[in-house]
Parts: sequence; structure tokens; C-alpha cells
Amino acid sequence: MRRKWQRVAVLMGGVSGERDVSLRSGSAVSSALRDLGYQVLEVDLGSLAVEQLVSLSSEVEVAFLALHGRLGEDGTVQGVLELLGVPYTGSGVLASALAMDKRMSKRIFRAEGIPVAEDVVITAADVRAAGLRRVAEGIALDLGFPCMVKPSGEGSTLGSSKAVNTEELEEALDTAFRYDDVVLVEKYIQGRELTVGLLGEGPEALPVLEVVASKGIYDFECKYTQGMTQYLVPAPVPEDLAAELQRLALRAHRALGCEGVSRVDFMVDGEGKAYCLEVNTLPGMTELSLVPKAAAAAGYTFQETVERILNTARVKVGRRGAA
Repeated sequence: MRRKWQRVAVLMGGVSGERDVSLRSGSAVSSALRDLGYQVLEVDLGSLAVEQLVSLSSEVEVAFLALHGRLGEDGTVQGVLELLGVPYTGSGVLASALAMDKRMSKRIFRAEGIPVAEDVVITAADVRAAGLRRVAEGIALDLGFPCMVKPSGEGSTLGSSKAVNTEELEEALDTAFRYDDVVLVEKYIQGRELTVGLLGEGPEALPVLEVVASKGIYDFECKYTQGMTQYLVPAPVPEDLAAELQRLALRAHRALGCEGVSRVDFMVDGEGKAYCLEVNTLPGMTELSLVPKAAAAAGYTFQETVERILNTARVKVGRRGAA
């Protein structure tokens, strides 16, 4: 098959709390592309990201996004690339922004009939008006315990924690508000954590993967520390449940308008009911990352997985239809 591109910029790093993970993803992707014969320019985006993107737009043909978190996964970089007319991997501006905002993506999932956990949305203005203690007491009455507290616009579980009483809830809220002015508090789903990767045109739903974290919660430390988590793929679940998770993952991916690659995370309770947690539009590509593991279970090498993502790159809006 004739390749669409030869000169590829791999965008990595960024300024979010996931910078180090992004650098590892970018390094792995760059190595894979070089092994496949592509000319690769590694670009560590920093505080002058716009200037960097403008300068590379004349040097490369396409951008492979290995960014994670804010100002990288949330549609901002995608918007600059659209203005420059540079094809890029992954989802477009709107899908990226929606997926990054847990509050908004959950509204869409509910409208589409995709099951999600009961939640309460709290803003920094709510806390300023009523005080942290009163807000926590109100959440306790609405949701009960245990509950999960998450910044609405962060990834990799940064700032997320579980609370089992009002005191812990106050602490969890205080932590979450360090990352975002909007916080999502969800009813805790006791059960198994499962995830479905979606890859390429279509897209293809990869085998379901189960995450078994040594701490009981798949937090930032468990995600990126070797040996702290078991990954079971294909997940040891009944065939009908695996098929249902793949179906729901496809629906969530399409509901947000995602492209190229994504990973949809679920909790499945003791009765076998699945709850969609979130969609990751630029999932990790490190040695511990879930999409490469699921792709390997489907028979794809890491290089094949990377090239399939690259082949979906395009300008989503840009100059299409211009005179």
C-alpha cells in the first residue's frame, strides 16, 4: 500500500500534569515510526506551542499526537493544526473538548442512553458561596458514600480520589479543585474496571481488557508504575458482556464524534451492569498503556498499531471547501 505520508512530526510533552507520560508515549511512537521507515521529527511542545506548530507546518506533512491532558488532548492543539492546515491523528476539536470535559460528555452519554453513574457537579463558585463543609454535607445527602471525586477536565485520574465519609469528601474536593474549577462527584460503583480500545477507520473495537490495580483503584500511581497493576486481555468475562462493552464503547466514541483511536473505560458492578466512565481521545502509547496491549491481543504489533492510527490522520475542518 502506498503511504500517505513520509515526514511525520510526533507531538509530545506539553504543559499538563501528564507531561512525563506524554514524553514516554511520544518516544515509543517515534521509535515505531522510524522502524517503519518514516522521517520523524520529535516535537516537545512547551509554553511557546503555537510558535512551534507554525514553524513545523512547513517541515512535515502530518502530525502524530502523543499528547495527554490539558492543552494537548482537549482540542486546543487540534484547533491550531486546523488553522495551519496540517493533518493530524486522533479526534477533532469538538470531540476532543467534549471527551476532556467529564461533565459535558456525561450529558451526551445520558442523552444517547449510554449508562453512567449518578453524579453531582460542583463548581468553585458553589464552594465560595456555601463553604466546603456545607457543600460536602449536601453531596453526602444526595449521593451517600462511598463516592468518587474527579476534576471535570483532567485526565489520568489526576486529582481524583475516593471518599467514604464527609471528612474525606472535604479533603477530596479540596484536592480536585486544585486541578479544575468544576468537579464531578460520582456514586462509587463497586466492581470490575474494564476498558475497550477503538482503532482505525470504522473503528474496530479491540478485545476487552480488565484492569486489576493493587490498590483497588486504578489511580495515577498504579497506571504508570511497573508491577502495580495486572492487565487481563482478553478480559475473563462472559462473551455477551464483552460484546455489550464493545457495543457501548462504539456508541460512546461515535456520540462524541471521535476519530482514529480512543479508549472507553467502564465499571461493571456485581450484577453485570456496565457504567461508562469516560472516553480518552489520545490514550497512552507507553509500555504500560492499554490500547497497545489490547491491539496486541487482536494480533497487531506495536508498529502496526501506530501506523493504523497515522493512516487516519486528516484535517478535520481546515481549508476543505475553500475556493
